[in-house]
Amino acid sequence: MPFLSLRRPSPKIGSGAAAASLTRTTTTASATAISAAVSGRCTYAGCETGWMQRRRNRAAPVFEGGWTCSAACSVGCLQAAIRRELMGRQSSCATHRHRIPLGLLMMEQGWITQIQLRQALAAQRASGGGRLGEWLVRQRAVHASQVTRALAIQWSCPVLPAATHDPAAVTAVMPRLFVDAFGALPLRLAGDNLLYLGFEQRPDPVLSLALTRMLEIRVEYGIVPESEFRPALREMVRAEFPPVELVEAVNESAAARAMANALEKAHPAASRLVRVHNLLWLRFWRRSAHSSLSMQDHVSDLICSIGSPW
Repeated sequence: MPFLSLRRPSPKIGSGAAAASLTRTTTTASATAISAAVSGRCTYAGCETGWMQRRRNRAAPVFEGGWTCSAACSVGCLQAAIRRELMGRQSSCATHRHRIPLGLLMMEQGWITQIQLRQALAAQRASGGGRLGEWLVRQRAVHASQVTRALAIQWSCPVLPAATHDPAAVTAVMPRLFVDAFGALPLRLAGDNLLYLGFEQRPDPVLSLALTRMLEIRVEYGIVPESEFRPALREMVRAEFPPVELVEAVNESAAARAMANALEKAHPAASRLVRVHNLLWLRFWRRSAHSSLSMQDHVSDLICSIGSPW
């Protein structure tokens, strides 16, 4: 199709009231769709095949708990899901403003003096960049662990260790592209309903909420010490992730058709769509019990951008 550009990437390529509300909404919608599938009805509200759909020899694909009777109905379901995900995109992607800058926070904690802060800021300006925390460590004003603690206070989240990080056990959590693009490090799974997600400097609540909705689990995010984060990240990107396809679409209609084509081809036992910033993430499960996150060979992903993804 001339309006689409399809390409495959190289292999090297908090929870809160809002999260709970969206999760409840998704669960309710899924329950309705499942009820329709069990009764033999197509989940697409605009389906026009009527009673003839019961004669179709088709048990899949299943999208967000509902069965679609034809490729046209799959397109309709994807169009509705895309509109849902893009609604309110600007407000949810607003830049977070800290209550207090990192340097002032560390002064307030009594870890640095005003003179030390001024010296670090002067060095930062003279060099043309660099993180303030790194300059404070270079000047031996603070220890790296204090910078990590300050970041955790700044973002109101815990400090998470990477000592128990096992890349092979968490590669099915999300595509490698998100690890690279958002600096996110899946650390470990606690049972079947809790994921610990680490960041080096700046947590990403939008990604955390997307994972909560996609995987239907709790996500606890926090700051990982730099000395632990970077080695763990290198190990993570070398691990084997589920297959992923990247799609660039010029508009919502083109995106819906591209996703529907992938859905029809995969014929998954389960699938779901969520937005991660300006990207749409469609996941397929070959088995309906998609809570088993360690079985990465049973899932595949499609990531779609509409217009410019960044």
